[in-house]
This record gives sequence, structure tokens and C-alpha cells, in this order.
Amino acid sequence: MPEWQAVLDAVQKLSHVGTGPVGYWGVSLGCGIGVPFVAAEPRVRAAVLGLAGAEVSAGTAARITVPVEFLVQWDDERVPRTQSLALFDALASAEKTLHANPGRHGDLPSFETDSSLRFFARHLR
Repeated sequence: MPEWQAVLDAVQKLSHVGTGPVGYWGVSLGCGIGVPFVAAEPRVRAAVLGLAGAEVSAGTAARITVPVEFLVQWDDERVPRTQSLALFDALASAEKTLHANPGRHGDLPSFETDSSLRFFARHLR
């Protein structure tokens, strides 16, 4: 966690970035790393997470209260659907949306990128 916070500190010191609101996008391993980061980092105002399951830590996910868009591949061969849904359920965010798409772990549709950009545009003003 301290390493990710140090990176955020350094990036926000760049003149072309600044200290505005921060979003986090991480799926699969990025979700495993992101859940504890988003839960601990108050500068993160919105997050897109997914393609991971309850093994990430339901207790940590319960500390996430920022808006979340959560991505699930319905036929994921790496993360059982029940684990993904359990992680989604564990998020304490009052605003969370589940995006479930058919396909395997690596088959995330490209239109989800557009959805993520619209999500961040709404929440990082």
C-alpha cells in the first residue's frame, strides 16, 4: 500500500496532473491490488473493479464507500461467478453497478472501456 500511495503522491506533484479527484481502474490482479488501495486511500473518489472474487477480502471491500462500477465475465474460467458476486455484495458503496457480460476472463468487451470513461466523467468532476 505505501508504494501505491507514494506513486499517487509523485503523480499529483506533476504540474500537468495536480491534486484533482482520483479514479482507480483495476480488474483481475488490478482488482486484487485495488480493493485494499481504494479502501485505504481517501483521494480515490470512484473505482472500476472486477474480474476478481471474494478471496480479495470481503472485510476490506466493506470499507469501500466510493462509487464503483464492477465488471464480471459470466463464464470466467479463473474466477467463479459466485466469488465475483460475493465481492460485489461486500462493497459498502451506496452507488455500485454490476456489469456482467458473457465470455471468459479475457473476453471483456471493448464497450466496457467506454462505460468506464463515462463513469469516471460523472464522478471525477
